Amino acid sequence: MRKSGGQSVASTPAGGQAPVVRMHRAARVEDAFHEIIERRLRNRGWRPVITAYTGYGAPGWARVMGRVVLTRGTRTAKQLEKVRGWRSFTNSPVNNAVVKIQIGDSITETRTDRSGYIDTRVKGDLEPGWGSVRLFTEGAAPAEAPIRVLDPECRFGLISDIDDTVMVTALPRPLLAAWNTFVLDEHARMAVPGMAVLYERLVTANATAPVFYLSTGAWNVAPTLTRFLSRHLYPAGPLLLTDWGPTPDRWFRSGQEHKRSTLQRLSREFPKIRWLLIGDDGQHDQEIYSEFAHAHPDNVAAVAIRQLSPTQSVLAGAIPGPSGDPEAVGSGGKTWFSAPDGAGLWSLLRDTDVV
Repeated sequence: MRKSGGQSVASTPAGGQAPVVRMHRAARVEDAFHEIIERRLRNRGWRPVITAYTGYGAPGWARVMGRVVLTRGTRTAKQLEKVRGWRSFTNSPVNNAVVKIQIGDSITETRTDRSGYIDTRVKGDLEPGWGSVRLFTEGAAPAEAPIRVLDPECRFGLISDIDDTVMVTALPRPLLAAWNTFVLDEHARMAVPGMAVLYERLVTANATAPVFYLSTGAWNVAPTLTRFLSRHLYPAGPLLLTDWGPTPDRWFRSGQEHKRSTLQRLSREFPKIRWLLIGDDGQHDQEIYSEFAHAHPDNVAAVAIRQLSPTQSVLAGAIPGPSGDPEAVGSGGKTWFSAPDGAGLWSLLRDTDVV
């Protein structure tokens, strides 16, 4: 038995079979804990409930995302979505539950992962625009998952960061991140001035343009983020979040790797779309967007960076200064726009061929 990247990997047998990969110790401990909690809660009468997330797709297929957790029998999925703060992280996931996904007359079966999530691509006929699929699992009420179906003729879209781009959170600072995520009332979170108007103008100018919200935030807060975006009049669109905690091969998931892999996936799924990448200069958006622009120049229309104030930069763990210059990270040959708010970015974008 040898060690490799935090995993225990068995040597390849003489017969040439694939090596057996053991999960990281932290993941095994988490799974054992969830198994005990799930068994005890079921014995107390708790029942599964489906939380459906907004998915996306194109005519012929859809990416469907959701989660199955246990809750008291009196709570509905809608009531569960309104749980905020630390309580959204205390639900017990249902591992390996069979979930049926219905699109029209087509039904596809999948299973939840070790954290209760489903994230699968299914076949089905959906018209461009907004559609929905139904999710079923034993013992739970069905749930409707909205699906943003992209028009095959679509050639432009928006990919936006959330933290410090559309919502002021100072997320990278651990104590402030914990306060914002686990304690603070969602109505106390502040929207970045002018960004909702900017997005609405971009979508109005490009009628078929989708908006994807890409963040390192946990799926647990997806309902909170969805309500925030709606309340502040941001265009509706899929949230592309991640699952915090141990993975099969490491202690914690990498937020940067999540963003990189998601951008790569979208470029494969929609190779004809050129994206306006929107982020901020607080942490790693510029580096990640620069890498993507270099690797996929045909999939990037431009990059728009919201400049944090000196105080916000300090709270975000960034150093104000030349890091805001696209040449400091490499523009990938793409036009970069930088301004402190949505109005400033719109003044730079409106007279270009990006819009």
